[in-house]
Amino acid sequence: MPTSPSSPPAEQLPVRSAAVWAALDPVVGTGTPLRVLDVGGGSGMFAVPLARLGHDVTVVDPSADALATLRRRADTAGVGERVRGVQGDGDLLHEVLPTTTDGGGFDLALCHWVLEVVDDPAVTLSEIARAVRPGGQVSLAAVNRAGAVLARAVSGHPVEALALHEGRDPAPNRTRPGRRFTPADLVALVEGAGLRPGTWRGVSVVADLLDANSGAATDAVRALELALAEASPYRDIATGLHLLAARP
Repeated sequence: MPTSPSSPPAEQLPVRSAAVWAALDPVVGTGTPLRVLDVGGGSGMFAVPLARLGHDVTVVDPSADALATLRRRADTAGVGERVRGVQGDGDLLHEVLPTTTDGGGFDLALCHWVLEVVDDPAVTLSEIARAVRPGGQVSLAAVNRAGAVLARAVSGHPVEALALHEGRDPAPNRTRPGRRFTPADLVALVEGAGLRPGTWRGVSVVADLLDANSGAATDAVRALELALAEASPYRDIATGLHLLAARP
């Protein structure tokens, strides 16, 4: 029997994603099982914890290897019956997901660290918005341009840092784009998809800078992450950005 949903135990979750889980907690910890769509989450880093809370999760990912990892992880966690993997692309969700009378039947959709590499972020996010029911929500996480600029600078790559600051790809010859976003970029994408944006947070404000692998240090860094996630100027230079949006 599925267990009643509640907040995931903090010690089971990566410190760097503490702000994301804090934003999701009011949605996934209400005690009501949800239909969740995870786009590009093939390895199950979010899908399996959500399934352990009693939610039904459909993961759409183009990688067969990632979906195989998802299946193994879900089965090992004892939640295989609540996790479904579908091979496909985020910009073609309408081809791999069933349609409903209202245009979308999911209560919550996740799009974490995906918009950086898709062909067209606006198209992908519009597909996700259509897959969510009216009143449902979309969790969006992406690489923060300001954080990427500072990371390149302090690692001794000022030319690449300047390129990122100016909105240019520091490695333009690679086969896939490596976008970074500002908070304004994410808000504009969300609004363009017909969604209503909430407050944005910084993701991994300090976790990527500190050694927080065990014990009290982990707890202290997690507490600091949560304290800084919505506080400027700290959130402005975080590694990532998170925004929870609603479909009207």
